Amino acid sequence: MMIEIRIHGRGGQGGVTLAKLIATSRFLQGLSVQAFGLYAAECSGAPIQAFCRYSSQTITNRNLIYEPDHIIVLDPTLVGPAITAGLKAGGWILINSPESPDFFTEQFGHFRIATVDATRIARDNKLGTRSVPIVNTALAGAVGRMLDFPLVEIEAALEHLGFVGGNLAAASRAFEAVQFLDTPADTTPVERVATAAGNGRGHSILDGAGASLPAIKTGQWATEQPHRQQFVPPCNHICPAGNNVQGFLNELANERTDEALEILLRTTPFPSICGRACPAPCMQACNRIDIDGAVNVREMERYAGDHGQVAPERLVEREEKIAIVGSGPAGLTAAYHLARFGYRVTVYESGSEIGGLLRTGIPEFRLPEDIVEKEINRILELGVDVETNHPIDRQALLNLAREHDGVLVATGQQEQVGLRLGLDGTTAVVQGIEFLDHVYREDVRVDGEDVIVIGGGNTAMDAARSALRLGANSVRIVYRRTRDEMPAIAEEIDETLEEGVDIDYLTQPLALHEDKADGMRRHYRLQCVRMELGEPDDSGRRRPVEIPGSDFELDCHRVVLALGQSPDISVFPEGTEVREGTQLLGLLEKPLFAIGDLATREGTVAAAIGSGRRSAVHIHNVLSGEHVTITEHAEAKRDVDEWHDEVIRADAMKLHLFERQAGVEGESLAPEERRSTFDEVHLGLEDTSEAARCLSCGVCNECDLCITYCPEGVLKRVGHSLEFDYGYCKGCGMCVAECPRNVIFMSHL
Repeated sequence: MMIEIRIHGRGGQGGVTLAKLIATSRFLQGLSVQAFGLYAAECSGAPIQAFCRYSSQTITNRNLIYEPDHIIVLDPTLVGPAITAGLKAGGWILINSPESPDFFTEQFGHFRIATVDATRIARDNKLGTRSVPIVNTALAGAVGRMLDFPLVEIEAALEHLGFVGGNLAAASRAFEAVQFLDTPADTTPVERVATAAGNGRGHSILDGAGASLPAIKTGQWATEQPHRQQFVPPCNHICPAGNNVQGFLNELANERTDEALEILLRTTPFPSICGRACPAPCMQACNRIDIDGAVNVREMERYAGDHGQVAPERLVEREEKIAIVGSGPAGLTAAYHLARFGYRVTVYESGSEIGGLLRTGIPEFRLPEDIVEKEINRILELGVDVETNHPIDRQALLNLAREHDGVLVATGQQEQVGLRLGLDGTTAVVQGIEFLDHVYREDVRVDGEDVIVIGGGNTAMDAARSALRLGANSVRIVYRRTRDEMPAIAEEIDETLEEGVDIDYLTQPLALHEDKADGMRRHYRLQCVRMELGEPDDSGRRRPVEIPGSDFELDCHRVVLALGQSPDISVFPEGTEVREGTQLLGLLEKPLFAIGDLATREGTVAAAIGSGRRSAVHIHNVLSGEHVTITEHAEAKRDVDEWHDEVIRADAMKLHLFERQAGVEGESLAPEERRSTFDEVHLGLEDTSEAARCLSCGVCNECDLCITYCPEGVLKRVGHSLEFDYGYCKGCGMCVAECPRNVIFMSHL
């Protein structure tokens, strides 16, 4: 709680110093403080005001104090109705006067009154002159008694600032001599004061002499008025899962981990998984790159998922039944959201475990199984039923459509892209996904082998790094383009190289030849050719072109093909066109959709999550007749005057108002440790400090710089909203100039 004190006096009495004394006494107790003065004229005897604030929290407000908790009057000649402008009900008025508090009850009886003859005490202790006694140290003692500060805390502040001798004596005497009239506040006098003071806003310079002047609605001078707006942060816009990235980072920045997780769970059931396996395009789009590097969103999502304690609930209960074929990230995400919508959901999985490639396609050193288990259980706890060992063919799909009110097919990309090397189908060549499945089931070893992995995606990196951990003598990746074209996550490429995997870029395998036996192990030669990049192909990447006469061979014992996957659409009737968001007609008059990689071919966990969510919202709208939008499903719009759908870029921000702050990467296992263990490489961040680097682009994060720098004090924070007192706003535009996020704009009247 913040306490604000306003001091009225005259030049030479020590009002500003009194503010400093009070502030110092609180500062020495570990509080945040402010003390400053406002002069009507810089000469002795002129009316002045001084201000003091103290709080257990950091103080960012730099305005004058218009609504003080307490008032101190150094000169009783200043006493008048305007002195109490804005004084909060129940506040103290401390008056330097020989009179008792009863003397002032007619004027201030609705407030608590204290008096002390600080002038006499100052003269007795020879502080100042007889004509201009300095009463501040005496009043400091009276303030201590009034606000229940121990005298020793006041004395410590005096000594800290060099006030000793007579000053200490004056403070001690005033501490004992102050008189009190503790009158509870009532409503009627408060209303009278508010009217006299212009509804709580003080006219500090004009009122300093005690004059009772009418409130002047200076807002009538304005030609423009400020308003609030909101844009789309680039991280929110580009997130494949559709997460409210800015929203959850803002909660983490304020150390509200559960609230951050709650925001994430509106869009994804897998924050801990995505916090480990997402390629993080949000970080590539982060406007903070233009200052000192992107916010580590991925690690912050992981932190929220790992440390937050939130259990999502079903919103309603519905009778409709939904079947989902496939239990990868898309299918499970759809099941999660449909269960929250209240539907009765059953997931059909052909294998013995649910999770799909979340379990078998991403090694433990990137995604521990207990994390997968925890987040899948979150979905099951919503009442989702699962049937494992239940493959679905074309006829079975028709049966599901008859038995359910809607069907979602999320079978992913199950067909592996091959490469004719001459020994395909032998033990010498294995598909990357198949290899990783064996790794997961712990039924493969490559001890002492020279392994070659063909490909440049995440599966290639995961297979290569797994081979090292399984005892390979050497591991080499061959890729027909350069590193710049590699689809794998950049950090994973770096870690693959750190662990000792070699990468041959611009290399195209041609054929695999059987060579001599190496003991009980077969030995092979992989014939390759060097490539160079030509013109871009349909993917937008430059096409690799063979360099004639550049053939060479690589020795190996095993080849792993990691060239990607394609969807298996054999479950659908012949001629079916599979596109995301398009209902597949012609089976029955039931909504049936293809979702995830089966429809999008994106190939990432985050993209599959996004597809699952979009499809769940879509089928809900079809079945319920509602019109829930994807954005509404993710986040609530703030109370702003204008909502913009466009993305806010760095050039629309005031980046110079942000301090440079290096990002936090987190601890990781050393490369030499990684080669011998499947323990998780990244250890995560210890706290949420990285979230504070988020610029909150285009969205108010309640930094309150507008309130701080408003020269008229016309802005107030009410909950998560700002209120402008247009009666006094002159339209100067200072709030716009000082808003770093472009969330305040001016409109012409």
